[in-house]
Amino acid sequence: MYLSNLSLVNFKNIFQVDLELSNRVNCFLGDNGQGKTNLLDAIYHLSYTKSFFNSIDSQNVKFDESFYVIQGEVINKKDAVTFYCGLKKGEKKIFKKNKKTYKKLADHIGLFPVVMITPYDINLILDGSETRRRFFDALIAQFDKNYLLELLHYNKLLKQRNAFLKTKNSAIDLLEIYDDQMVDKAQSIFNSRNKFISEFIPLFSQFYKDISSNKEDVSLNYHSSLIEDSMKKIFSMNRVKDQLIGYTSSGIHRDDFHFSINGNPIKKFGSQGQQKTFLIALKLAKFEYIKIKKNINPVLLLDDIFDKLDDHRVGYILKLIEKNNLGQLFITDTSKDKIPNILKKLNIESNLFWIENGNSSKL
Repeated sequence: MYLSNLSLVNFKNIFQVDLELSNRVNCFLGDNGQGKTNLLDAIYHLSYTKSFFNSIDSQNVKFDESFYVIQGEVINKKDAVTFYCGLKKGEKKIFKKNKKTYKKLADHIGLFPVVMITPYDINLILDGSETRRRFFDALIAQFDKNYLLELLHYNKLLKQRNAFLKTKNSAIDLLEIYDDQMVDKAQSIFNSRNKFISEFIPLFSQFYKDISSNKEDVSLNYHSSLIEDSMKKIFSMNRVKDQLIGYTSSGIHRDDFHFSINGNPIKKFGSQGQQKTFLIALKLAKFEYIKIKKNINPVLLLDDIFDKLDDHRVGYILKLIEKNNLGQLFITDTSKDKIPNILKKLNIESNLFWIENGNSSKL
């Protein structure tokens, strides 16, 4: 699967761009702040129906403009599919496949798989549990539509339960109605996360060992209150506390994924290079997981990832590219020569684009 062309109008700092793309490697080169990452974000948008960096669609419209459009043609084996995303300020976003508008955006997720590796991934380590849950939930939902529905229903009920708790209403019967509706959904979500992580961890561990030459011992663990107790028991044990504080203090919505190095949190004890290696291994494992489940190579977006990596770690990633194990790639870099020269030495076909002030010119 690969993206054969990409057209943008008024997306972030880009006024209008039309790109014909290589099915192997495409490099967006230019100084910082010129729009290279915005092009990657547009591709991500076509996959996930939203921006990687800003989920508020209206804020992705170019300054002083009223709309944006993203369109691309995806080739999957012999089939060509056109995806279109358009937003006009004050109106609902429109997303289309072959000119047919989706009734639900969730129906699109998983059709055009994309994996993005960016310096902003550091938030997976530095931020709270919500950021990590969101990352893994989005991945699981690509293969399990029921999981996505259960998660949406659970979060809707959670919002209603919290609103009820804020009223300080003492009617236990009403609270138990919310609890009963949430119990089965919570168990279903927990089971899906547990199954997924058991399949994902071996992939992640192998990538980290390969990239780091097995220099460090890292781990990825799923933590949930449902490992010890049922959701029904958790609600019962925390009912008085929840009524006092006015929100649901425990449950599947508090699950976390712990990242460790040599038995300690990587947030505190990992160097910048180790943290970056951890995140690259995490994203490559995501790539491999999608590849195994869908039997296709996702499109891989590499946003300025070679900084702060030693030569071995950079060399490992370049070897994956050389062996064509990664399918179609998009790479951003500030140097006009560094990545193109490496690709030339490896005899790898590529399209090179110079990005300046939101405009693109082919090199």
